[in-house]
Amino acid sequence: MKKFHNVQVMETDDKYLYLSVDNQIYRVRWRECSPKLAKATLQERNTIEISPSGYGLHWREIDEDLAIDPLLKIAERVANVPAHA
Repeated sequence: MKKFHNVQVMETDDKYLYLSVDNQIYRVRWRECSPKLAKATLQERNTIEISPSGYGLHWREIDEDLAIDPLLKIAERVANVPAHA
């Protein structure tokens, strides 16, 4: 299987999803991800599954899928995950 990205979920909070993608840290606002994720509870947002290929993310509880490449286009690269996250 081709590995698209090395993805790790770093943290979630009420505003952002923090991801490490190919050893770079990004954050993306939930409201920019999708309407479902913008309305989801923190518990629902925290149940993220990363595809084995590193192609995408899946939230089973709300039946939402996002591909990493489009997500990176709206994400902001950050130096690290803030301590308050």
